[in-house]
Amino acid sequence: MLRLTMMFCWFVQNRTYDHCFFCTYQVGDDTMILTKHYRCVHSSSCQCTKGHLSEDVIFLVFRQLNWNPKLIAALSCVCKWFDDLAKRVLWKEFCKTRAPKMMLDLQSCGSHSVDGNWRALGKLLIYCSGCSGGQLFNSIQIPGHFVYRTRFSRTSGKSFLLPHCRTDVLYVSDPCEHLDQGDDGDVGFFRGMFKSFMVSKVRRMLIDRGAQLHPT
Repeated sequence: MLRLTMMFCWFVQNRTYDHCFFCTYQVGDDTMILTKHYRCVHSSSCQCTKGHLSEDVIFLVFRQLNWNPKLIAALSCVCKWFDDLAKRVLWKEFCKTRAPKMMLDLQSCGSHSVDGNWRALGKLLIYCSGCSGGQLFNSIQIPGHFVYRTRFSRTSGKSFLLPHCRTDVLYVSDPCEHLDQGDDGDVGFFRGMFKSFMVSKVRRMLIDRGAQLHPT
């Protein structure tokens, strides 16, 4: 497993986007070379369909890597088969590992609305989108960046809700502060996610008030 993991890491970190490239892995005395194509569509003539590692093998490799998000993102760029696997399985396991209590609560109501959006949720856990000048804050421009650690709190989320919406469940992150941006850029951003937003009082209130979405 260690040898397979190391060679797999080399493969996703040394990918070439404009050409075909190869993944070599060894099991016992047998060596296999698998040809990969960038953004392969898996037609009947596609070589990827004849040489992919099984999903079980990839699952075990990434579990050994503790669901490294950078390697998951790199794997998604190989072809659409890998991209689909990352969306269905790898990002889901990443979210469950990084925020287990929140993930358990989000699906405790029997809703599977998170399914299909695990990649977006994974990004929410580790990435602050910042802001561009002239949008939410006129003169402030803070580039998007990865955060070192994120804690989401259901209790903190209640403070963001109006009194008549306090029965909704909102998870909010600790503020991402940007102290290195000078006095004007000393702004903390929160990231949050509702549980069962489609049946929430906040959604009903926004519809009743005809609230406008942000342009972007």
